[in-house]
Amino acid sequence: MKKLLIFALLLFIGFEILTVLADVPFGEDRMNVSKFYLEKSPAELKVANVVTAIVVNFRGFDTLGEVTVLFLAAAGIGSILYRRRSVHTGLNPKRTSTEASSIVQAGAKVLFPLILLLGAYVFVHGHLTPGGGFQGGAIIATGFLLKLISYRKFSVKHSTVTWVESLAGIVFVVLGLLGIVYGGTFLENFLPAGELNSLISGGVIGIIYVAVGFKVGSELTGVLDTLLNISQDEETQ
Repeated sequence: MKKLLIFALLLFIGFEILTVLADVPFGEDRMNVSKFYLEKSPAELKVANVVTAIVVNFRGFDTLGEVTVLFLAAAGIGSILYRRRSVHTGLNPKRTSTEASSIVQAGAKVLFPLILLLGAYVFVHGHLTPGGGFQGGAIIATGFLLKLISYRKFSVKHSTVTWVESLAGIVFVVLGLLGIVYGGTFLENFLPAGELNSLISGGVIGIIYVAVGFKVGSELTGVLDTLLNISQDEETQ
C-alpha cells in the first residue's frame, strides 16, 4: 500500500510538471522579466531599490519562506543546546576564564547604541538604499555579540527575544493576509505607494522590512546568547 501511494504521488507530481511545461511558449518571444521589474518598481511601487521590491513584493512569499527557515534553524540550535546551557547565575562560566579589558568594555558602551542605530537605519531605509531586513538584523545581532563578549554578566532575556521574534513574524503574515483581503493576492501592496525616494513610500514594503529586521536580529541574538551560555565543563566532555 505504501509503495502504491508513493507511485501515485510521483505520477501526480509528474503530471503537474508536464502540465506546466506544456504551457511554456517555447520558441516564442518571452517577456523581459528584468525590464518588467526595473519599470514597475519605481513607477508603481515607488521603490528606488529594485532588489527590495523583488524580494519583498514580487517574490515576497519566497522571503516569508526564507524567514521561516531561519526561525527553524534558530529553534533547532536552541533545542539542541538547551540541555547543555549552564545554570543561569548572572555569570556565564564560559566567560569567567577571560575578562575583557577596560578599553574593550568602554568601547562596547560607546559602540553598542551606534551599532543598533546603524542596524535600524539599514532596515528602515531598505527600500531606498542597499540593505534591508536581513542585513540590518545581522548588524543588530553583532551589537549584542559585542556586549556579550565584553561583559560577563550581560545576558539576553530569551522571553523578550521570543516575543519580539513572534510579533515580527505575525506582522509579516498579517500584512500578507491583508493583501489577500484588499488586493486579491498574498502580500499585495494595498497601502499608498507615496513618492519615490521618500522614506514613507513603497506601501507595505517598508513595514515588512522593519518586521524582517526585528525578526532576524532577535533570532540571531538568541542563538549567540545560547552558544555563549554553554557550560564549560560539559563542553570539554
